[in-house]
Amino acid sequence: MRNRFRVLAFDVLAPLAAILALVYLGVALAWPLWWVSVCSVLCLLIVQGVVVNAVLYRRDGVTVGTDDDGPGLRLAVVGLATVALAAAVVVGYARWTAPQAQMNRDMTEVVGIASSAAEASATFTPQNPSANVDRLTAMMTQQGADGFRGEFDSMAKDLTSKGLTVSASTVSAGVEAIGPEAAVVAVIMRGTQNTPGKQPSSVPLPLRVSLLKQDGRWLVDDLSPINSR
Repeated sequence: MRNRFRVLAFDVLAPLAAILALVYLGVALAWPLWWVSVCSVLCLLIVQGVVVNAVLYRRDGVTVGTDDDGPGLRLAVVGLATVALAAAVVVGYARWTAPQAQMNRDMTEVVGIASSAAEASATFTPQNPSANVDRLTAMMTQQGADGFRGEFDSMAKDLTSKGLTVSASTVSAGVEAIGPEAAVVAVIMRGTQNTPGKQPSSVPLPLRVSLLKQDGRWLVDDLSPINSR
């Protein structure tokens, strides 16, 4: 029973784990040409070692795992397999786990910023028309803020002349596209319009919010209506 365990651990599982780790590294690295060559050579050496081990077993009746005179060789086999597995874990974390975690954080952040920016852009009070503009432009890039202020001035005159008060609240928001430096979020809001002498009315306000990442901070670059077809 002891020898069977040693054969399983050192002669079967260790080389198999090393080969799987090398293949996993290739998948994580998207198989660059240099790794195709390295992986092929290393896997061939491992297979050759397994074949030699099997031949020695047939000839001498012992393997690397059962040879009591070769503890150093067993240690080397386990050490190499452990190094391969550790490298696979590190590379997999760096290439997949960490970027996915960062993307999840970015998605949560851009949705929150886009919702706040959309609500600020769709909220207007004639008594203090610039209040929400200042709130919004603080979340925008310089170019986006300049463009929005230019559009807002003409819109504010029209709304003020009508005495129209508008408030908006987000119904839903979702990421349409996201990358390391840019994102697009769709925000669906419910807008409530109040006009003196009339009943309040509710209208849907769908907006597409474009964001850029500058100096590690997500900023709104543009807001545009989503045209329904």
